[in-house]
Amino acid sequence: MNDEQLLRYSRHILLNELGVEGQEKLLASHALVVGAGGLGSPVVLYLGSAGVGRITIVDHDTVDATNLQRQIAHNLARVGHPKAESARDAITAINPDVVVNVVNQRADPEMLSQLVAQADVVLDCTDNFETRHAINRACVAHKKPLVSGAAIRMDGQLSVFDPRQPGNPCYACVFPETSGVEETRCATMGVFAPLVGIVGTLQAAEALKLLTGIGSRLVGRLVMIDGRDMAFNEIALPQNPHCAVCGPPQGH
Repeated sequence: MNDEQLLRYSRHILLNELGVEGQEKLLASHALVVGAGGLGSPVVLYLGSAGVGRITIVDHDTVDATNLQRQIAHNLARVGHPKAESARDAITAINPDVVVNVVNQRADPEMLSQLVAQADVVLDCTDNFETRHAINRACVAHKKPLVSGAAIRMDGQLSVFDPRQPGNPCYACVFPETSGVEETRCATMGVFAPLVGIVGTLQAAEALKLLTGIGSRLVGRLVMIDGRDMAFNEIALPQNPHCAVCGPPQGH
C-alpha cells in the first residue's frame, strides 16, 4: 500500500482483526455483486469504500424514480441510466482506485458460471428465485462462497452459503426450486426503505469477513429480521442430504 492508501484505510488498519495484512487481502480481492438495487446499493458502496480491489456488478435494469426511496447508490440525475453503471459511478465518487466491471445484462446461467469462477466472493442482491437459484448453482459448481440477502415489506433475511467445506448447506437446501414458494417483489408488495440498507450492509460485512478470514460467518445459520419490532432471530440450516444441487449425485 502507498501512503494515500494507508491514510484512506487507516481505521481498518487500526483494527487488530484486520491490520495491514487484512486490508491488503481486500485490495487483492474480487467481489461479484448480482443486483444493483435496494440490497446491491449499500453492498457496492461499502465494498468499494472498504477497498475491495475489483467489483463486478451485474444488473440489466435502469434507474427509475421509484427506486430512489431506498436504492441509495442512485440519484435523480441518473434516472434512466443503467443501474450497474450508476452504481459504478457511485463507487468511483467515493474510491476511484476500485476497478469496477459493469455487466448491463440479465444474469443467465452461462454468464454466471463465467463470472462466479473469476470471483472470490459472490453477493446475491436479486429479487427473484430463478436468478437466485442460478447464482447458487454456479457457486456450488465453482466452490465460491455466497452471501445471500432478501427484504420485502418489513422483513429481511440473511445467510452465507459456503460450499468450500463439505456438509455446509446451499441456498437450494433451504429454498428448493420445487418448493413452490410464492414470489413477492417490492414493486407489488412494498418495502421499508432502511430495511434493504440493514440487510445489504450486513451482506457487505459478511463478504469482507469472508475475504479477510476474520470472525465467524453466517454459514449454516439464517438470520431473520423483523423490521417492525427490530428483532433478530436465527435458525440453524443443516445441509439437505437429498439436495438436487449440493447433495450426492443421483443414483449414489
